[in-house]
Amino acid sequence: MDVAVITSVRNDDFFLERWIDYYGSNFGHKNLYVILDGQDQPTPDHAPEVNTLTIPRKPLERVPAMRRRARLVSDIARGLFRFYDCVIAGDVDEFIIPDPDQFPDLNAFVAAHQNTTRSISGLGLDVGQHIRLEPELDPAQKMLDQRRFAHLSSRYTKPSISYQPCTWGSGFHRIKRQNFHISDQLYGFHFGMIDYARSTGKTADKDRLATGWGGHLERRERLFKIIDQSTPMPGDDYFSTARRLQTWRRPWFAWNKPAMIKGDPVVEIPERFRGII
Repeated sequence: MDVAVITSVRNDDFFLERWIDYYGSNFGHKNLYVILDGQDQPTPDHAPEVNTLTIPRKPLERVPAMRRRARLVSDIARGLFRFYDCVIAGDVDEFIIPDPDQFPDLNAFVAAHQNTTRSISGLGLDVGQHIRLEPELDPAQKMLDQRRFAHLSSRYTKPSISYQPCTWGSGFHRIKRQNFHISDQLYGFHFGMIDYARSTGKTADKDRLATGWGGHLERRERLFKIIDQSTPMPGDDYFSTARRLQTWRRPWFAWNKPAMIKGDPVVEIPERFRGII
């Protein structure tokens, strides 16, 4: 089957390179679509077949900017569905990974679930550095070889895989007027806070501060404290419980996305995920 993958990026070469490598290895570089936010953004040079669209840099406050981006990606995806059987959309620091004990790669997972559902969410894992136990990230090494812990966060349980045209909500957290399905074979890894030094540096980004991202980034930085003060559980002992809680508990203001789990559960990422990203 034919699969397209879309993301957008501004000032983030670190994750973009890894995003291209991962999704390109699954679906081919020619099926990747990267929206560059501003004419000052460089075109990825290590994968010339990747499709890029440079849009004008027109800053907005964080919330309306996220809504605008989701609408843009949804509109592009609707056009791509004229040529593709499936479209995957998400942020550049998010990686959708099937259980390696059940599927050799994401391509196999997506093909196996065609005609079974309208969209699929992976269980959200917010991966962060345990500051007392883990050193600074080495960019030359695989990320999941260097990080062992993740917060079970519904913020990253997103309906990233869609088999038909849809309208994603802000941040791709939901699909408007559509329910969600959390697969028991799929995980949504968020790496935005994977390294304390790299992540906290974003709070000094003038672009982000000027458009109201400061408070949001500071809230995300709570992850380091959550992991440091936790008693991690083996992931496989808790994943099924987390899926059940996120499926049935939903915020009153948005019935079609999962609510956060109380208590900020932290898990140890199973060894079988090492070396993938």
